[in-house]
Amino acid sequence: MISDIYNLKNEKVGTIELPVSIFSVKWNPELVKFAFEVQRANSRSPIAHVKDRSEVSGGGKKPWKQKGTGRARHGSNRSPIWVGGGVIHGPTAERSYVQKINRRQKQGALFSLLSKRLTDGKLMVFDSLPQDGKTKSVASFLLKNFSKSRPSAVLVAGREHKAGLSRGARNISGLITTSPSSLNVYDLSSRRRILMEQSALPDFTALVKVKN
Repeated sequence: MISDIYNLKNEKVGTIELPVSIFSVKWNPELVKFAFEVQRANSRSPIAHVKDRSEVSGGGKKPWKQKGTGRARHGSNRSPIWVGGGVIHGPTAERSYVQKINRRQKQGALFSLLSKRLTDGKLMVFDSLPQDGKTKSVASFLLKNFSKSRPSAVLVAGREHKAGLSRGARNISGLITTSPSSLNVYDLSSRRRILMEQSALPDFTALVKVKN
């Protein structure tokens, strides 16, 4: 599969052969949705937490003697029926939201999404991306090549350019800078475009271990 290569001025400067097994995969929205939801669930931290009777203070002494007071018997003021006592059946930080997805499913969803973006013209390969670490360079690149609206793109840099591109793009909202090893369904789904550096492609194909 052949794709065009562009320079920073959005001029075509050559072509590159893309692996068919990655960039020509049938669109599978159900699998992409599943991988998206699994990634969101696995990144979720259990924040809501209530204290049960073992965690609230007090309760070391029986409030009053068992018999002879005319009042109901109680063994601890940490009981759930007391004000300030422990809570039963409430949310706790021990809850796990982790879901399982196997490697083939995860990889298949990523390939399907990359293929869809390439078919829709939303994935472009550049000979290089701005790497001087300046926000002005990245902003100028986006302004010249794309609309003046708020940018929404994933910038995939080669290993040697990742640090400079990250510095230049981190102050521009709507951009995600990543490396080939960190490509994931959530980032690609949440941005409109994928701008990939040419040097990042061999790294990515080597990581996923596929052939042309």
